Amino acid sequence: MIKYFLIGIISVAFFASCNVGIDPISPVDPGADESAPQITVNFPPEGYELQTNEAIASITIDFEVRDDIEIGTVSLKVDGAEISSYSEFIDYRVFLEKYDYDNVTTGNHVLTVEATDLDGKSSTVSVNFVKAPPYVPEYEGEIFYMPFNNEFREMNSLTLASSFGTPGFGDGIQGGTAYVGATDSYLTFPSSILDGAAAVSATFWMKIDDSMDRAGILTVAPPADDNNDRTKGFRFFREASNGGATQRFKLNAGDGTADSWFDGAEAADVTPNTGEWVHFAFTISDTEGVVYINGEVVKQGAFEGIDWTDCNVISIMSGAPNWTGWSHLSDGSSMDELRLFNTALTQEEIQTIMLKEKSTLYMGFDGNYKDAITATKATVVGSPVFDYGRGVVRDAYKGAADTYLTFSTENVDIQNDEFSASFWLNINDATDRAGILVMGPEDTANPDAQNDRTSGFRFFREASNDGATQRFKLNVGDGSADTWFDGGEAADADPSTGEWVHFAFTIGATEARVYIDGVEVKQGTFNGIDWTGCDILSIMSGAPRFTGWGHSSDLSMMDELYLFKKALTAEEVMLLKNDGL
Repeated sequence: MIKYFLIGIISVAFFASCNVGIDPISPVDPGADESAPQITVNFPPEGYELQTNEAIASITIDFEVRDDIEIGTVSLKVDGAEISSYSEFIDYRVFLEKYDYDNVTTGNHVLTVEATDLDGKSSTVSVNFVKAPPYVPEYEGEIFYMPFNNEFREMNSLTLASSFGTPGFGDGIQGGTAYVGATDSYLTFPSSILDGAAAVSATFWMKIDDSMDRAGILTVAPPADDNNDRTKGFRFFREASNGGATQRFKLNAGDGTADSWFDGAEAADVTPNTGEWVHFAFTISDTEGVVYINGEVVKQGAFEGIDWTDCNVISIMSGAPNWTGWSHLSDGSSMDELRLFNTALTQEEIQTIMLKEKSTLYMGFDGNYKDAITATKATVVGSPVFDYGRGVVRDAYKGAADTYLTFSTENVDIQNDEFSASFWLNINDATDRAGILVMGPEDTANPDAQNDRTSGFRFFREASNDGATQRFKLNVGDGSADTWFDGGEAADADPSTGEWVHFAFTIGATEARVYIDGVEVKQGTFNGIDWTGCDILSIMSGAPRFTGWGHSSDLSMMDELYLFKKALTAEEVMLLKNDGL
């Protein structure tokens, strides 16, 4: 009895000691429910573009909900359809969630998170994101493309480069971003895409900085004890010339037993540090190697064919890691629009690529109404559609009544003392006249019949030959008056053929020209274009700035629209026309 009595006393004392200094548990009034739930979407951010070459993609949605008292329900929606809901929470005030959504189709989407607390207060947060169309190589034989748009990603595979050192980004050739080199910095990719290729070509732009007086630019070489095995792969590089006043660009390629040099000497010299972009290209086939600068051949010579044995990496903007024996290390220059091909490009193909990459606006109408250069979406008026697979290249814009596209000139940089446009039309004359490309000022004196032609330009069509043909005309304003470029019968096109027709016009400082299918149909002089008040570009209609004569929407199809801040030459117009055949 004494034993059990002592045990009882000890137990009571023990439990009593455990509560020393601790307040007893008691309910606390949480207070009034004063605010609705707070929602934060951590991913995707507003405007996020999901890039993948899969038709249906997945995305991890990361969000959180917080409430001052208690969360009641949470609903997760994509494009208005609920994909998940929640009503049980471990922490009734804070809910953190990552949800894998695996049904993202190409196009624009709206992610919505809705939360309601127990008092009935609710909040909603929406985020817009887009799944980009699968990347489709623009050119035949293209196997590798890096646009350097704020990341070191190759677009055909959508893989990221291995990055060494501290490469960065700067202004690109078309207004986006470009690779900017730094000491001991470069990128690499596995060279497996080149294995077995009987030919290879490369095209790219450089803004040359000679703070390194020699550098590797593109190298695919095998490892070697001396880091200078030139019997396989290729090496494109630069070295100081003319006492350092210029940089000389050279190509070296190996056939398996020996190497061949393609050194254009003074023809391959370029002045560095000008701040200007220079275009480079080279081709290697089983018969020759050719080096191009700004589209012109600077060296051409015989070659027996490239050998890829043991070539394990493509090095970009350095000879490292496999070709450093002559100190061709990292390049501090800028690079943009790098493409590799498993074919030997012709000079015309190189010049076409170079020309297209000088454009300031490009619309391919492949499932979207977006300028591919700035990623700016056109404002859509009315109800245009896509004619899938029937364009000159893949899809095309198809017009409809009271329908057109516009861009604000605040978002697209296309105005200059010189201006050109190139595009294809499959002509529909259901409307006997229509605007096609217009950039004019607002006519405040005639708001319902706008027709101020003193600045900007208007390219349009009107019925001719009693409706059997359509005549295409250009009108340009110099700030005080307008000038007409009307080719008469030479500018007539038959709308009944169902065939694609190429159109181009150029506006220079003293003259303008109109081309149809590469043939000049009108040329004339004028005093130069004035852009005063021209803040909207209209595509496939005269509206809203050129409607006084009934030049409204065009029901035709349009494809491959390019705009340039230069006056194209006749040869350049023909390059663009031939590229669409």
